[in-house]
Parts: sequence; C-alpha cells; structure tokens
Amino acid sequence: GSNAPFRGWGYSTWEGGMRVPCIMRWPGQIPAGTTCNELCSTMDMLPTFAKLALAPLPEGKIIDGKEVLDLITSTESVKSPHEVFYYYQMQKLRAVRSGKWKLHLPLRNSKNQLVKRPRGANAILLINLDDDPGEINNLAESHPDVVKRLQELAEVAREKLGDSHQEGAEQRDAGWVEHPKPLLLTKGSK
Repeated sequence: GSNAPFRGWGYSTWEGGMRVPCIMRWPGQIPAGTTCNELCSTMDMLPTFAKLALAPLPEGKIIDGKEVLDLITSTESVKSPHEVFYYYQMQKLRAVRSGKWKLHLPLRNSKNQLVKRPRGANAILLINLDDDPGEINNLAESHPDVVKRLQELAEVAREKLGDSHQEGAEQRDAGWVEHPKPLLLTKGSK
C-alpha cells in the first residue's frame, strides 16, 4: 500500500504513520459527501461517544481525548479542539504540532543525550503541514519564533507526560489492550 503524499510508515510519528482515514456514516446526522481534514484522534472517541450516550466521563481520570462531535456532524468549517498535539512513540516525545506547524524533536536516549544519526537526521525539523504534507522542507531557520513556541510546548508535555529521560507529573504507563486469552479461530469456528 501507499500512504503518499505523506512521509513515513505505520508506527512512526511522521504523518504517513499517524494519519489514518476514518469513514463514518450516520444518516440524518453526518452530512453525506462531506470531508473533514482537521486533527482528531482515536483518543477523541471516548469523550465523543460518552457525549452521545449522555454518559459522564470517568471521575478522577485524566482524559487525553477531546469531544469532536462538531467535527463529525458539521457542514461548516469547524476547527480541531486540539490546540497542541504531542506525538509520542511509547515514552519518547518525538514531535509537537500546533495548527499547521509540526516540530520534529531531536532523538535523545534515557540519559538525555542526543542520539547520533547519519546525515544530520537528528536536527530540529519544522514543517508547515498545510504546504508540505510530505514533511520534506525544514523551515526551522526561517521561522525561529515558531520553533521557540513549539519547543516551549514540548517542555510542557515533558513536565506533564514525561519523556524517555524525564518523569512527568501526570505520566501514565503506555496503554495496551490484551485479550484475557488468545482467540484461536479454526476451520468451522465462528
């Protein structure tokens, strides 16, 4: 398969590994033939479905997702409720996005040392996703103000959610969904 025009592959924090199409049908609620290109995540399904079910969110739990019912049902141009989005790969903060801007962060090990990579691949990389969904053109030098703002947002993420070299105040273990026992489907089973 191809994820063109996006860069990267599944399980990476490049857009080609993060962007997944979502097709929804809900006659009378979701206008047929509409498209939404705003940022949302599977994390957003819990608060959205809870709203639809008129169910309260769990008390005492941090919910990372945002309710996105307007993104799903509107024919108007609705903006994502995510003012900032953090791209983690397990416990490692890899990138920060705010609006059209995405900042790829240098890779660091558990001792907060830069990981050496060939051909300068470990530099800060600033991308305008509206103009460059393939994440090719580094605009860091021409937009130092944006780099600074996104680096400050990255520090907020590290303080709250942690990073490979830093424990966060609201850090939780990476979630895993496991079935209590393996499902074995054999010929003739349903």
